[in-house]
Amino acid sequence: MNPDPDTHFMRAALEQARLAWAAGEVPVGAVLVIDGEIVGRGWNQPISAHDPTAHAEIMALRDAGRHLGNYRLPGSSLYVTLEPCVMCAGAIMHARVGRLIYGARDPKTGAQGSALDLFGDLPGAVPRLNHHCDVTAGVLAEDCGGMLSAFFAERRARARGEA
Repeated sequence: MNPDPDTHFMRAALEQARLAWAAGEVPVGAVLVIDGEIVGRGWNQPISAHDPTAHAEIMALRDAGRHLGNYRLPGSSLYVTLEPCVMCAGAIMHARVGRLIYGARDPKTGAQGSALDLFGDLPGAVPRLNHHCDVTAGVLAEDCGGMLSAFFAERRARARGEA
């Protein structure tokens, strides 16, 4: 395995994002890892699934839950190419994910420090949430953000009739 597991597993999440792009979905991918093994995979599919909750993170959590036979995933690490939204952050909390690693920031809807900071509490404040996870931001951020930028540039070109 790559000496840097965060880079290795983020590349696996990028593979999932490519599946989303190929399906015409916004290219966001996620993998859930326990003890160095991928136990859940997911990619954005709200359009094709007709399901507003079918974000990459949710799909990876569902896959892992089925694989492990448990809705709680303590000790797990979730790698996702884009900063999770509030819905996904809530699911991460309820699943008891131990660590969140994401690539690109999402300044409009990101709930891990960009638009909001769901897991962050004010210094010295009593923690308000019953579960927190460690967050690492910016792993392969340029690759993750570049894929999103290219996807939306392609969409704009198609809308203008250039592609």
